Amino acid sequence: MLTAIIVAAGSSERMGFDKLFALVSGKPIIAHTIAAFERTSCVEEIILVGRADGLGELRKIIGQPTKVKQIVAGGAERSDSVRAGLDHLNLKSDFVAVHDAARPMITPEKITRVFDVCRTTGGAAALAEPINDTLKRADLDLAVKESVDRNGVYAMQTPQVFARKLLEEAYRLVAKKNVSVTDEVSAVELLGCKVVLVPNHDFNFKITYPRDLPLAEFVLKQRASLPSS
Repeated sequence: MLTAIIVAAGSSERMGFDKLFALVSGKPIIAHTIAAFERTSCVEEIILVGRADGLGELRKIIGQPTKVKQIVAGGAERSDSVRAGLDHLNLKSDFVAVHDAARPMITPEKITRVFDVCRTTGGAAALAEPINDTLKRADLDLAVKESVDRNGVYAMQTPQVFARKLLEEAYRLVAKKNVSVTDEVSAVELLGCKVVLVPNHDFNFKITYPRDLPLAEFVLKQRASLPSS
């Protein structure tokens, strides 16, 4: 059984408002994200982890019928929010997919692809985008120091899918070491376990700035206009 933890607990500092409730193509960003997991056949339930002061708004967005079985408050850091989701997992869940709610362009096909790789390669897989830009390392004055070899360099995305026991063990180690991690791959790396990347060449960027909203709207409208296969 695959449970999806959608992390909707985040900062609104760069947007000036809670970006997850911004309308894109007629629906809040979070609604697009949830809908992708609702339509994914391998996902049997969803746990939505949000800011404590936004849980009421999240409940209003959830439709019926729904795979969303729990809506719980997150914490100050991303890792705190994921741990809150793990605490509410169904006992029958063998695998966990963690996804940033602010990535509304995820698709059922990509979710399924990462899950399949996770199951067949050892229990840890994540969506990632190959880096194509030229990379430079700069000093404190922003003067270029050197070029960075982009060969084999990827920008991490979500979903990140893991065997449940593996992710729970990783977060126990995070707590024990009292370290900060920015994603679940970083947590699992602490265990020395292999994580397989699933290259993604389609739009799946995280809504971070106001400028991201019109591009997300364009992409989602273009997809909606395509004939169903």
